[in-house]
Amino acid sequence: MFIGGVLLKDYASKARLSDSLNADSVVITKDGYFVDAYVIDLPLDTIPNHIWLDIFEREWKSSRHLWDRKLYVMGDNLRLVTTKDNIDDKLDWVKQVIEKTNKLVDEYRGQDRARIRLEKRAKTASLEEEKMSVDIIRNGLRRTFGSL
Repeated sequence: MFIGGVLLKDYASKARLSDSLNADSVVITKDGYFVDAYVIDLPLDTIPNHIWLDIFEREWKSSRHLWDRKLYVMGDNLRLVTTKDNIDDKLDWVKQVIEKTNKLVDEYRGQDRARIRLEKRAKTASLEEEKMSVDIIRNGLRRTFGSL
């Protein structure tokens, strides 16, 4: 969708876990820094754009669960670094962070659409005001100098 000459899809789009996510094909490796931690690469359906990434990072970092998990976006993969303890809860948390991020992307797009509409209305009003001012000046020229 174009708004104000900008394709919204390109700069404020959503990312999701890939539809082809398969537990047997997910890459899982031992983390080299934390003794009991594993690195789990979850495929995304796209490489997220900068707006999604910014919102996503704020969302996961605002979580109360930071002590036992970290999330990073690596291209079109979401990298979860964590222990195997309570893995179901952690994977559910990942889904919730993605859902919340996508919801906030929708809100961002809505706010941006409203801002663009307001700017367009202001520009239209400014052009109309300018036209009226030019007409007033032209009428003054006609009254003062007549038809030249």
